[in-house]
Amino acid sequence: MKTYPETLTIKAWAEADRPREKLLHRGQKSLTDAELLAIIIGSGTTKETAVELGKKLLSSSKQSLEELSRKTIHDLCKTRGIGPAKAISIVAALELGRRRKEAPLKKNVKVGMSRDAFHYMELALTDLDHEEFWIALLNRNNYIIDKKLISRGGVTGTVADPKIIFKHALQQLACGVILYHNHPSGNLEPSESDVKLTHKLKRAGDSLDINIIDHLIIASGTYFSFRDEGLL
Repeated sequence: MKTYPETLTIKAWAEADRPREKLLHRGQKSLTDAELLAIIIGSGTTKETAVELGKKLLSSSKQSLEELSRKTIHDLCKTRGIGPAKAISIVAALELGRRRKEAPLKKNVKVGMSRDAFHYMELALTDLDHEEFWIALLNRNNYIIDKKLISRGGVTGTVADPKIIFKHALQQLACGVILYHNHPSGNLEPSESDVKLTHKLKRAGDSLDINIIDHLIIASGTYFSFRDEGLL
Protein backbone atom coordinates (compact mmCIF):
# COMPACT_ATOMS: atom_id res chain seq x y z
CA MET A 1 0.00 0.00 0.00
CA LYS A 2 1.20 3.53 -0.80
CA THR A 3 2.08 5.91 2.03
CA TYR A 4 0.02 9.12 2.29
CA PRO A 5 0.30 12.21 4.48
CA GLU A 6 -1.55 11.87 7.80
CA THR A 7 -3.93 14.70 6.99
CA LEU A 8 -5.14 13.11 3.76
CA THR A 9 -8.61 11.57 4.04
CA ILE A 10 -9.39 8.09 2.76
CA LYS A 11 -11.55 9.58 -0.01
CA ALA A 12 -8.43 11.24 -1.41
CA TRP A 13 -6.53 7.94 -1.60
CA ALA A 14 -6.16 6.01 -4.82
CA GLU A 15 -9.40 4.04 -5.21
CA ALA A 16 -7.59 0.69 -5.04
CA ASP A 17 -6.22 1.59 -1.60
CA ARG A 18 -9.54 2.57 -0.01
CA PRO A 19 -10.72 -0.21 2.35
CA ARG A 20 -14.29 -0.42 1.03
CA GLU A 21 -13.24 -0.38 -2.61
CA LYS A 22 -10.42 -2.81 -1.87
CA LEU A 23 -12.89 -5.22 -0.28
CA LEU A 24 -15.34 -4.82 -3.16
CA HIS A 25 -12.81 -5.49 -5.89
CA ARG A 26 -10.30 -7.81 -4.19
CA GLY A 27 -12.31 -9.51 -1.43
CA GLN A 28 -12.30 -9.25 2.36
CA LYS A 29 -9.23 -11.46 2.77
CA SER A 30 -7.09 -8.85 1.02
CA LEU A 31 -7.64 -6.33 3.84
CA THR A 32 -5.48 -5.95 6.90
CA ASP A 33 -7.03 -5.98 10.38
CA ALA A 34 -6.64 -2.19 10.52
CA GLU A 35 -8.46 -1.79 7.21
CA LEU A 36 -11.32 -4.00 8.33
CA LEU A 37 -11.56 -1.95 11.52
CA ALA A 38 -11.61 1.20 9.40
CA ILE A 39 -14.73 -0.01 7.62
CA ILE A 40 -16.40 -0.65 10.99
CA ILE A 41 -15.27 2.72 12.36
CA GLY A 42 -16.62 4.46 9.26
CA SER A 43 -14.75 7.75 9.41
CA GLY A 44 -11.60 9.25 10.82
CA THR A 45 -10.84 12.65 12.29
CA THR A 46 -9.46 15.82 10.76
CA LYS A 47 -5.95 14.55 11.50
CA GLU A 48 -6.24 10.77 11.16
CA THR A 49 -7.93 8.43 8.72
CA ALA A 50 -10.12 5.56 9.88
CA VAL A 51 -7.30 3.17 8.96
CA GLU A 52 -4.92 5.04 11.23
CA LEU A 53 -7.47 4.85 14.03
CA GLY A 54 -7.67 1.12 13.40
CA LYS A 55 -3.90 0.86 13.69
CA LYS A 56 -3.97 2.78 16.99
CA LEU A 57 -6.60 0.43 18.39
CA LEU A 58 -4.55 -2.60 17.40
CA SER A 59 -1.39 -1.06 18.82
CA SER A 60 -3.13 -0.51 22.17
CA SER A 61 -4.25 -4.17 22.05
CA LYS A 62 -0.79 -5.65 21.39
CA GLN A 63 -1.77 -6.24 17.73
CA SER A 64 -4.23 -8.87 18.95
CA LEU A 65 -7.90 -9.03 17.94
CA GLU A 66 -8.44 -11.29 20.93
CA GLU A 67 -7.11 -8.56 23.22
CA LEU A 68 -9.19 -5.96 21.40
CA SER A 69 -12.35 -8.01 21.88
CA ARG A 70 -11.83 -7.88 25.65
CA LYS A 71 -12.00 -4.10 25.72
CA THR A 72 -15.14 -2.38 26.95
CA ILE A 73 -16.75 0.63 25.28
CA HIS A 74 -15.11 2.78 27.95
CA ASP A 75 -11.69 1.24 27.17
CA LEU A 76 -12.07 1.87 23.43
CA CYS A 77 -13.05 5.49 23.99
CA LYS A 78 -9.66 6.10 25.59
CA THR A 79 -8.21 6.08 22.07
CA ARG A 80 -8.34 9.62 20.68
CA GLY A 81 -10.76 9.72 17.78
CA ILE A 82 -12.92 6.85 19.05
CA GLY A 83 -16.21 8.02 20.56
CA PRO A 84 -19.11 5.98 21.96
CA ALA A 85 -20.73 5.43 18.55
CA LYS A 86 -17.54 4.04 16.99
CA ALA A 87 -16.80 1.98 20.10
CA ILE A 88 -20.28 0.45 20.05
CA SER A 89 -19.85 -0.49 16.39
CA ILE A 90 -16.53 -2.20 17.13
CA VAL A 91 -17.90 -4.14 20.12
CA ALA A 92 -20.96 -5.23 18.11
CA ALA A 93 -18.87 -6.39 15.14
CA LEU A 94 -16.50 -8.42 17.31
CA GLU A 95 -19.43 -10.02 19.14
CA LEU A 96 -21.04 -10.99 15.82
CA GLY A 97 -17.77 -12.63 14.80
CA ARG A 98 -17.72 -14.60 18.04
CA ARG A 99 -21.33 -15.73 17.61
CA ARG A 100 -20.81 -16.72 13.98
CA LYS A 101 -18.00 -19.08 14.95
CA GLU A 102 -19.92 -20.45 17.90
CA ALA A 103 -23.21 -21.12 16.09
CA PRO A 104 -22.17 -24.14 13.96
CA LEU A 105 -20.88 -25.89 17.08
CA LYS A 106 -24.27 -26.05 18.77
CA LYS A 107 -25.55 -29.13 16.93
CA ASN A 108 -24.21 -32.58 16.13
CA VAL A 109 -20.92 -32.07 17.97
CA LYS A 110 -19.21 -35.29 18.93
CA VAL A 111 -16.45 -35.17 21.52
CA GLY A 112 -13.68 -37.66 20.86
CA MET A 113 -10.81 -35.86 22.56
CA SER A 114 -10.12 -32.85 24.74
CA ARG A 115 -9.51 -30.56 21.75
CA ASP A 116 -13.06 -31.23 20.51
CA ALA A 117 -14.38 -30.21 23.92
CA PHE A 118 -12.16 -27.12 23.94
CA HIS A 119 -13.33 -25.91 20.52
CA TYR A 120 -16.95 -26.26 21.58
CA MET A 121 -16.61 -23.67 24.37
CA GLU A 122 -13.47 -21.78 23.34
CA LEU A 123 -15.22 -18.65 22.07
CA ALA A 124 -17.67 -18.44 24.94
CA LEU A 125 -14.92 -18.39 27.58
CA THR A 126 -11.75 -16.98 26.02
CA ASP A 127 -12.33 -13.21 26.23
CA LEU A 128 -14.11 -12.85 29.58
CA ASP A 129 -12.80 -10.58 32.34
CA HIS A 130 -14.52 -12.69 35.00
CA GLU A 131 -14.83 -16.39 35.76
CA GLU A 132 -17.71 -18.52 34.52
CA PHE A 133 -18.44 -22.20 35.11
CA TRP A 134 -20.23 -24.15 32.37
CA ILE A 135 -21.13 -27.75 31.68
CA ALA A 136 -21.71 -29.63 28.43
CA LEU A 137 -24.11 -32.58 28.61
CA LEU A 138 -23.47 -35.61 26.42
CA ASN A 139 -25.47 -38.66 25.37
CA ARG A 140 -24.11 -42.20 25.42
CA ASN A 141 -22.52 -41.71 21.98
CA ASN A 142 -20.58 -38.66 23.20
CA TYR A 143 -22.66 -36.16 21.22
CA ILE A 144 -23.30 -32.89 23.04
CA ILE A 145 -27.02 -32.47 23.70
CA ASP A 146 -26.93 -29.22 25.67
CA LYS A 147 -24.76 -26.75 27.56
CA LYS A 148 -25.55 -24.80 30.71
CA LEU A 149 -24.06 -21.83 32.55
CA ILE A 150 -23.75 -22.91 36.18
CA SER A 151 -22.30 -19.79 37.76
CA ARG A 152 -20.70 -16.44 37.04
CA GLY A 153 -18.20 -14.90 39.45
CA GLY A 154 -15.49 -12.31 39.74
CA VAL A 155 -11.93 -12.06 38.49
CA THR A 156 -10.56 -14.65 40.92
CA GLY A 157 -13.26 -17.30 41.09
CA THR A 158 -16.80 -18.58 40.88
CA VAL A 159 -18.83 -21.21 42.72
CA ALA A 160 -20.08 -24.40 41.07
CA ASP A 161 -22.90 -26.10 43.00
CA PRO A 162 -22.91 -29.89 42.42
CA LYS A 163 -26.67 -30.02 43.03
CA ILE A 164 -27.32 -27.64 40.12
CA ILE A 165 -24.89 -29.50 37.86
CA PHE A 166 -26.47 -32.90 38.40
CA LYS A 167 -29.99 -31.45 38.32
CA HIS A 168 -29.36 -30.39 34.72
CA ALA A 169 -27.71 -33.71 33.89
CA LEU A 170 -30.62 -35.74 35.26
CA GLN A 171 -33.22 -33.56 33.55
CA GLN A 172 -31.53 -34.12 30.19
CA LEU A 173 -30.89 -37.83 30.90
CA ALA A 174 -27.23 -37.14 30.15
CA CYS A 175 -24.73 -39.98 30.29
CA GLY A 176 -21.69 -37.72 30.49
CA VAL A 177 -20.69 -34.24 31.61
CA ILE A 178 -17.76 -32.04 30.63
CA LEU A 179 -16.90 -29.29 33.11
CA TYR A 180 -15.55 -25.93 31.98
CA HIS A 181 -14.33 -22.77 33.61
CA ASN A 182 -12.03 -19.96 32.55
CA HIS A 183 -9.12 -18.18 34.20
CA PRO A 184 -9.14 -14.46 33.26
CA SER A 185 -5.57 -14.18 34.56
CA GLY A 186 -4.36 -16.36 31.70
CA ASN A 187 -2.84 -18.92 34.10
CA LEU A 188 -3.90 -22.43 33.08
CA GLU A 189 -2.76 -24.22 36.24
CA PRO A 190 -5.66 -25.63 38.30
CA SER A 191 -5.98 -24.39 41.85
CA GLU A 192 -6.31 -26.73 44.80
CA SER A 193 -10.03 -25.92 44.95
CA ASP A 194 -10.35 -26.77 41.21
CA VAL A 195 -8.86 -30.21 41.85
CA LYS A 196 -11.00 -30.85 44.93
CA LEU A 197 -14.20 -29.82 43.14
CA THR A 198 -13.40 -32.04 40.16
CA HIS A 199 -12.84 -35.09 42.36
CA LYS A 200 -16.00 -34.34 44.35
CA LEU A 201 -18.07 -34.14 41.16
CA LYS A 202 -16.43 -37.32 39.82
CA ARG A 203 -17.48 -39.26 42.95
CA ALA A 204 -21.01 -37.86 42.82
CA GLY A 205 -21.29 -38.66 39.12
CA ASP A 206 -20.14 -42.23 39.65
CA SER A 207 -22.92 -42.78 42.19
CA LEU A 208 -25.49 -41.52 39.66
CA ASP A 209 -23.97 -43.40 36.71
CA ILE A 210 -23.11 -40.07 35.07
CA ASN A 211 -19.52 -39.89 33.83
CA ILE A 212 -17.48 -36.73 34.40
CA ILE A 213 -15.64 -36.98 31.10
CA ASP A 214 -13.25 -34.05 31.55
CA HIS A 215 -12.75 -30.69 33.19
CA LEU A 216 -11.25 -27.97 31.01
CA ILE A 217 -9.72 -24.71 32.17
CA ILE A 218 -9.69 -22.19 29.32
CA ALA A 219 -7.39 -19.16 29.17
CA SER A 220 -5.62 -17.09 26.50
CA GLY A 221 -6.91 -19.16 23.60
CA THR A 222 -5.73 -22.53 24.95
CA TYR A 223 -6.73 -25.01 27.64
CA PHE A 224 -5.79 -27.40 30.45
CA SER A 225 -7.47 -30.83 30.42
CA PHE A 226 -7.80 -32.75 33.69
CA ARG A 227 -8.25 -35.95 31.65
CA ASP A 228 -5.13 -35.43 29.54
CA GLU A 229 -3.05 -34.61 32.61
CA GLY A 230 -4.15 -37.76 34.47
CA LEU A 231 -6.22 -35.89 37.08
CA LEU A 232 -9.47 -37.70 36.16
